[in-house]
Amino acid sequence: MLKKIAVVGVALFTICASAAAYAQGTPDPAAPAAPDTPPEKEVWKGPFGGTFTAGFAFLNDYSYRGISQTQRQVAVQASFGYETAPVSEKVPLSAYVSAWGSNINFPNTGASVEIDLNAGLRLKALDDKLTFDLGYIRYNYLGAPADLYFDFNEFGLVAGYDFGVAQLQAAVRYSPNFFANSGNAWYKWAQLTVPLPFIRVNENVAFKIVGSIGNQYVERYANYGIPNDNYWDWQAGIVVNVYGFDLSAIYTGTNLSVQDCLGTQNCASRVIVGISKSF
Repeated sequence: MLKKIAVVGVALFTICASAAAYAQGTPDPAAPAAPDTPPEKEVWKGPFGGTFTAGFAFLNDYSYRGISQTQRQVAVQASFGYETAPVSEKVPLSAYVSAWGSNINFPNTGASVEIDLNAGLRLKALDDKLTFDLGYIRYNYLGAPADLYFDFNEFGLVAGYDFGVAQLQAAVRYSPNFFANSGNAWYKWAQLTVPLPFIRVNENVAFKIVGSIGNQYVERYANYGIPNDNYWDWQAGIVVNVYGFDLSAIYTGTNLSVQDCLGTQNCASRVIVGISKSF
């Protein structure tokens, strides 16, 4: 038992399963990317009136809620999804499914790939300014032994409002048995995105700044590998959309010290840069 807990602890700060495509990595339901300022892209039509989406990202680190999942090394990520058409004009409710994947680096565990499967319902109101997203995520760590209990489920509610001059989003996520059999877990998160239309190069270049803060609570925190039952993470940075590609530079970190992070730098403050594209 002690040996297993030690392996789980060492793995935690190299894993533990966005920012969106910015610094967190996953276009996670807990951290959806804000709408782009450039002109609307063409819709990739799917069956039954729905639409397909896809994307990829290259980052110098994959950070999940402030903690590096790749030993602060390069991450390559991809996603694919489908969303139905709204029920009707009077009931702007749609359903979606998607998959997201990234390389990870969990020493001595055999896991090298993370695949997240997502499903949920999305409601838009007030000319799409107000949005609600009720979703489910299944985190899968391919190659990890089953007795480490890395795979887990998470449910969440994300709400957002576009004020024009800024977009505000907030989320609450819950797992009945979090990563590494660590019990009940809650993640609370908020993000502010501010477009910068006064910085103008041409119609194909747009700037925005983003900032977020989150708090992760874990019931059996010793299994998870942290010294207390919760910690804070944050992000702040800039995203430049250039001809449909997002170039990002995001400063991210946590309130966990090197000692709290099992003697590693995986929880330390750092700048994550990347390029991403959605279709």
